[in-house]
Amino acid sequence: MLRRTLLLASALLLAACQKSGPERLAFKGIDLTGADYARALNLTDQDGRARSLADFKGKVVVVFFGYTQCPDVCPTTMAEVAEVKRSLGADGDRVQGVFVTVDPERDTASLLKAYLGSFDPSFVGLRGSEEQTRAAAKEFKVFYAKVPGKTPETYTMDHTAASFIFDTEGRVRVYARYGAGAQPLIDDIKLLLAEGRS
Repeated sequence: MLRRTLLLASALLLAACQKSGPERLAFKGIDLTGADYARALNLTDQDGRARSLADFKGKVVVVFFGYTQCPDVCPTTMAEVAEVKRSLGADGDRVQGVFVTVDPERDTASLLKAYLGSFDPSFVGLRGSEEQTRAAAKEFKVFYAKVPGKTPETYTMDHTAASFIFDTEGRVRVYARYGAGAQPLIDDIKLLLAEGRS
């Protein structure tokens, strides 16, 4: 009986010590902790290097799908992410903005570099072929579609207007809807930065 009790106590102690994944935090955005999507992102950056989410381990990563000729949602979101980095002071260096173009036809590497540099030079722009872009959007459950313009060159892109926030271990944690402003992003990123230190 005593042996059985000791074995049970040991098992309970061992279970309590094992990490069962990230704990639930009180996010302002939608909590995606444990989601079975948005787990991989393998595209080429604005400098021609193959990149993946693993490259940013140790940082909180904000991933946004958009395009450089977007009139409002994309520049507003990237400006907010830049504001978040500035507002965090030294901790801003532990935040990585990642912009994935849904318009690789027009968004060349050099255009992505210039566009993102106007917000924050540390931002990474990712692009791929049409097929790679579709696969990345599918992995993140992101919608996008070309909307014809007056000429073949003046089309626009409808797309999901939200950011995905990853913790310092590279796990998706928050879905941040467009239009909430920078403060909810700041609050959620602070939580993830604090968690990454513990």
